[in-house]
Amino acid sequence: YHFSFFFFLLPRILGEDALLPAPQNISILSTNMKHFLAWSPVIIQGETVRYSVEFQGEYEREYANESWIPICECSLITATVCNITEDISATVAYNLRVRADVGARRSEWGTLKGFFNRITTSLTPPLMKVIADGYHLLVELEDMGPAFQFCVLYWKKGQESRMRQKVVKEVSSVVHLDTMEAGPDYCVKAQTYVEAINRSSSFSQTQCVRAQDGRSMWLVTALIASAGFAVAALTLPFLTWKTSKIFQHSFCSFAVLPETLKVSEPPTQLILCRSEATEQCDLMVRVIPSEEVLRLWIQ
Repeated sequence: YHFSFFFFLLPRILGEDALLPAPQNISILSTNMKHFLAWSPVIIQGETVRYSVEFQGEYEREYANESWIPICECSLITATVCNITEDISATVAYNLRVRADVGARRSEWGTLKGFFNRITTSLTPPLMKVIADGYHLLVELEDMGPAFQFCVLYWKKGQESRMRQKVVKEVSSVVHLDTMEAGPDYCVKAQTYVEAINRSSSFSQTQCVRAQDGRSMWLVTALIASAGFAVAALTLPFLTWKTSKIFQHSFCSFAVLPETLKVSEPPTQLILCRSEATEQCDLMVRVIPSEEVLRLWIQ
């Protein structure tokens, strides 16, 4: 009984903050000037743990009595990672800390070991696409944000010693690099550069293209068009005839006579004419229509 009463009073003696352990394994993940603070979760059975983050820059340490500034985006969040990019706005050493909260209970602050300076961010080469538009050498670069510039190197394959450079400060569309000659390949590679920290990434993988002869493309297009015209000229008469036959059979009907009433050849009849003067009559041949023949047979 005495021991249970002691453990009941212990939180009140030590304070409620002692109930929550401080966050551990606090680290910074920083790539391409985007910074994230991460930590291990504090596990409290049946409870939702929330976290708050604060930072301290060079100014706060030296001129503001070592004060700490809360990061609004990282206040009372349930996630164990937070984007702190907007608050790490200077190239100086920053200290960061995290606290756990459950209701009115709070932990002690867990502090990042050492300082973080954005100059240590990991820079990666830009995504790049090299395009040959006729004899124009173009490059399309990934838009990585306003802090980034790009150093683009390009050269005629086999003439690396005569490599040329172009600095791209704003990525709004494809960038024209050079006018190519017919025949050889042209190669391109690029790296990112951040002026705020005076650092560059490694170069991207080299991409090579060859000039596209506009006359050859026109010839291929003309040949395809000619072939299409020839096929149309050959098939159009046949389609017209076939269509007319279909319409003829669809709209024109014929009465078919029985076989017994069909006459293969129209019959003829000889009629001799005599004149009163006993003159010789001319022989006349008259074609009797099939209807008349039918009437004569019936009579």
